Amino acid sequence: MSPVTLSSAVVAALIVSGVVGQSTYPATPLASKRFSYPTGVPYKADSDVGLIRGEQAGYNQCNSTTEGQTSLCQTGFINSIDDFCLWAPSKINSTIADTEGEEVAWCTKPGRGTRLIPANALQGVQFMKTPDYIQVVGFIDQAMINIQTGDSGGELDPHGADLRGNPMGGLLYTQQFNTPSGQWTQVIEWHNFMGGEAFCFKACDPAGAHAADYCQHVFDRIGCAYNAPNNAQKGVFESCLGDNQDFPGVYTVNGQAVTYSQPPESLGPIMSLPYQPRVPPSSSCTQFTSASLYTAIASVQASATGTSSSASASVTGSGTSSRGNTKPSGSQSGAGAQTTGNGNGASAGAVIGMTGVSFAGIVLSALLFS
Repeated sequence: MSPVTLSSAVVAALIVSGVVGQSTYPATPLASKRFSYPTGVPYKADSDVGLIRGEQAGYNQCNSTTEGQTSLCQTGFINSIDDFCLWAPSKINSTIADTEGEEVAWCTKPGRGTRLIPANALQGVQFMKTPDYIQVVGFIDQAMINIQTGDSGGELDPHGADLRGNPMGGLLYTQQFNTPSGQWTQVIEWHNFMGGEAFCFKACDPAGAHAADYCQHVFDRIGCAYNAPNNAQKGVFESCLGDNQDFPGVYTVNGQAVTYSQPPESLGPIMSLPYQPRVPPSSSCTQFTSASLYTAIASVQASATGTSSSASASVTGSGTSSRGNTKPSGSQSGAGAQTTGNGNGASAGAVIGMTGVSFAGIVLSALLFS
């Protein structure tokens, strides 16, 4: 966001509330913290107190005692087309802009202490493994994971303007990179765009020389089509091997590499971009039916009632649960999918990326960058 000028009334309110004068940055950025899974994961990865954005909303030690649709688990996983998580709100009818710091993990596979993506929410998914990253892209009925219908959404990543990540304390793990069989790798660089009834989640191999380049986190306004070019299609569920994409924001003009600079939101909507992203070639694609992939969540139903039963039975959506700081008992798309910031959802003609503006975001931007 661009710097903004706060009115004297707003400044006064911030002083009274104690926000002004508080520290902004943590002692150690989230992206610099390392935790082995599962035994080395702390109760909360973001242990700082007294900072401007408050404390971590959920927890990272997640197991059978936290699993279900009221879970506030903030440890996610990305392994395959039938085993991945997305970041989304804990309360129904929320916008990404208003909740980006407190999103929780919604997953396709039970057994890790998270919420479960309800049956039929996923409407098309493409999983891609490349030499330097893995990526899952698709279409979703976002109301079923508590995102307000019509919300064009935003970007989640392990950085954020204050280096605490969005969500704060969010951790991500995979078994897909070159580690001994069955061992988990902590993903240090990732980005997850949610909104417009679509999503893309890319996790970059920490052993790769360009993890931060492929998983850029500065192009939050131009969405999945530019950050994660893909051939995902509604109604199609497939897993592929693929080539690496170009670094997000980098394109070629007259043989010269050029890096796109995203304009500040104060200049208004991004109506066009100087380049079209290249969708990298894919191969060895295997198609599945949704029913064969997500058998473990076949009975999970979304509901606005806020009630829940066990994850192994019919589970209804939450959103009215408490903040849930209960500590677990034990440590432990052609067009592709395009998220948009102009209400066009995942339409083929969408050009603009996702963004969301909230008062809280404006205040934080002003404090950090003015």
